[in-house]
Amino acid sequence: MRKIAVLDQNTIDKIAAGEVVERPSSVVKELVENAIDAGATAVTVEITEGGKKLIRITDNGSGMEAEQIPLAFLRHATSKIIDRKDLFKVHTLGFRGEALPSIASVSDVVMETAVSGRAGTKIHIKGGEVLEKTLSASREGTTITVSDLFYNTPARLKYLKSVQTELSYISDIVNRLALSHTDVALSLTNNGRQLLQSAGNGNLQQTIGAIYGVQNARQMVKFEDANLDFKISGYTSLPKLTRASRNYISLLVNGRYVKNFQLTKAVIEGYGSKLMTGRYPITVLSIELDPTLVDVNVHPTKQEIKISKEDELVTFIQKTIFERIGQENLIPDGLQNIKSKTKEKL
Repeated sequence: MRKIAVLDQNTIDKIAAGEVVERPSSVVKELVENAIDAGATAVTVEITEGGKKLIRITDNGSGMEAEQIPLAFLRHATSKIIDRKDLFKVHTLGFRGEALPSIASVSDVVMETAVSGRAGTKIHIKGGEVLEKTLSASREGTTITVSDLFYNTPARLKYLKSVQTELSYISDIVNRLALSHTDVALSLTNNGRQLLQSAGNGNLQQTIGAIYGVQNARQMVKFEDANLDFKISGYTSLPKLTRASRNYISLLVNGRYVKNFQLTKAVIEGYGSKLMTGRYPITVLSIELDPTLVDVNVHPTKQEIKISKEDELVTFIQKTIFERIGQENLIPDGLQNIKSKTKEKL
């Protein structure tokens, strides 16, 4: 057996990158979240070949000062938390300080950024090594271009899926971010073809229409309720509008898209017997709660969370959905359709 030895920093960075950067969609998620945290009201995502060839994120956020840029590419360097107490009251999407160094360690990254009223800065990093840092004529905000993803980790590159599959992962992530931040105008293009353009006007139903289609958005009903611990709101489809996958149920906790089997199940069970077997609603469920009741530090991707009083929340969601769907006059509508068809035959 070999003797124990401390790994070199380059190897450590590549291992750590694997926890955060699994595929092109991981890069898009981390960089768009950083843009939103920087106060951006418009974010453009441009990709080539499903993100395998190139990913470019442009935002109109606050940008970074020149002296801050090298720190941004150091592991565990962040402006979003100061000490361990802040982990229990996280209000931002990113906070681990791992995104930029992880991405830069396995790709070729060029960042151009500027703060208001000051000259911009351009930095070029490849494989974690700074190749160039110069002044630039950047406008306020940040543009990050990522190319040659996984060029120095061929095993990870080998296991990327087809261009279409990787594109679907990116589209899914951008769609969820658009739903959770309706006040941000999000644009997604692949090979120059626009796939999404949200208005960024704060209208959730309009954002749903941009993603799932205007006609489908019109067949969704608004719901909202609150108690001492939780406030929930959103839109859910009528039983006649369903999909064959749970993937159309979006859970948003304090503005963060998350995955939680129990909460998803609560939405479905809220329909009672009104859904056919194997069919699921289109739902956007926003949950607001005290940050101290949720732990977002469970997984590096920050999509898996732990919620205090989860059982109470499950019951609350199920009850709210059940009561809202129960307000719709579903059966008479069906009878009216039958009568209309009968008259047509006569």
